[in-house]
Order: sequence, then structure tokens, then C-alpha cells
Amino acid sequence: MRIAITGSRGQLGQELKEVLSERHQVIALDKPEYDITKREVSQAIADSEPEVVIHCAAMTHVDGCALDPQRALEVNALGTRNVALGCLRARAELVYISTNEVFDGAKDSPYWEFDTPHPVNPYGASKLAGEDYVRQLLHRFYVVRTSWLFGRGGRNFVLKILEKAQGESRLPMVMDEVASPTYAPDLAQAIGQLLDLRVYGTYHLTNSGGCSRFEYAQTILKLAGREHVELVPISAAEYVRPSRPPLQSRLHNYCGAQLGIALRPWQEALRHFIAEQVLYQKG
Repeated sequence: MRIAITGSRGQLGQELKEVLSERHQVIALDKPEYDITKREVSQAIADSEPEVVIHCAAMTHVDGCALDPQRALEVNALGTRNVALGCLRARAELVYISTNEVFDGAKDSPYWEFDTPHPVNPYGASKLAGEDYVRQLLHRFYVVRTSWLFGRGGRNFVLKILEKAQGESRLPMVMDEVASPTYAPDLAQAIGQLLDLRVYGTYHLTNSGGCSRFEYAQTILKLAGREHVELVPISAAEYVRPSRPPLQSRLHNYCGAQLGIALRPWQEALRHFIAEQVLYQKG
């Protein structure tokens, strides 16, 4: 298949290129040539003649979205509309990467694909608006919601914790924000499986299990051999930031599991990533 990837230089985009190029022709689409906020990008996408477009490009800085919600809508909502229109012109399938933050976090158990979204911050609202455009404009699509992505390249929670642990002995860490860490290479493999099966719909794809930010940071430090760093438990209310995250936003992979798509436990994926980071630093 000819598969186009928007945001191809991002964390997930890089992994998708590596995974999918083994069996497919991959077309890398990224700025400045492919700016999804420009309406003409729809025709540019169609001109690349893809059979599938995986739409990773997004404004993912959650606090940045809270500070500039209009820009968040321009990128995540209207930008997705432009990509969907490109798919419409090319008669291509679309994989839209969405987020756990489309939910409000009020549920005391993991969210299923069938639960009603109710975002509590501008980032979640803009990504849900993108989902709405996909469903309104296309018939052949996959909405893939994920959470707490980490991997090579870019900024993520794992790398931030490792960086802070080099210069600080005590780190405040939120106890009551819970979700599922997701390793970008594992998510890329799962998306590849989804494309092979061609069963359209909405999917929750994360590494299995879940944890609080505190437990996540604790595990990162332990695996990296930096347990001397003290974590100070605080509540989300005590951690002042522009955006309000959903407190409990674990995603339950029901629909993917029915097709045999399951990601390994997040602890195992994290162990693999940190081992790679240590080898990279030694090299």
C-alpha cells in the first residue's frame, strides 16, 4: 500500500515510517511543505496518491493548547478537516491519532471505546473536534486514541524525568492523575496490524495496565538506577499549570483485543526503552 504519514518527523511518525516501510511504500508528509493548517494541503495530500493517510500531525503541547485554544482548534480540528478532505479527494482511508484527554476523567474505571467523550481542557476539545470532522467527512477511517506516549525523539515524560534526575534530588510528583503509558514503537506495530485487518472504527490502543504520574516516575527512576532521587507526592490541584488534565483517563482496549491486537504491559515497554537510552548514552 501507499501510506502517507503527516507529522512524519514526530515521535510516532518516525516509528510508523520504520515499521511500515518494511512492507509498504511510505510517503513522509511534514512541515513546511505539508502544513495541515493550510487549505491547499488537501490537494497536496491527494496529489501524493495515498491509499491510506495516518494523521499524526497535531498540536500536542497540552499547556500550550490551554494558553492558545484558538490555535489548538486551527491545528487539531481544522487541520484534521483539511487532511480528511485530502483523503476524500484521494479516496484514501484515514487513521486519526486521538487522545485519552477527550474524556473528563470522572469515571472510576478505564474508558471503553463506546463511552461518551467529554473533554475538560482545550487540548481534549480540539482533538475531539478533529474526531468529529473525520466521522462527518469519511466512511473509511480508524480513530485511534492513545495516552502518555513516549519514545525516541521529541519531548516526553520519561526523558523529562531522566533529565531532571541528573540535577535534582527531590521531585514533586502528582499522585492522582492516572493513565496508561504507551511506547511509540508498540503503537506503530498495532496500527500496522489494524491496517492489515481493515476493520474500521474507534480503537483504544495503549500499553496494557495503568499508573499514576507518581508510580510512573518511580518506575522510571528505578529502571534507570536513579532511586536516590526522592519523589514528593502532591495532588493535581497542588501542581499549578495552565491545563487541567482528566484525573482518571486509562483507556480500555476492547475493540482492538477482539481482533487480536494487544500491546504488552507498560512496565515491560518502559524497561526496553530505558535500556535503549542507556546503550545510546554509552555509545
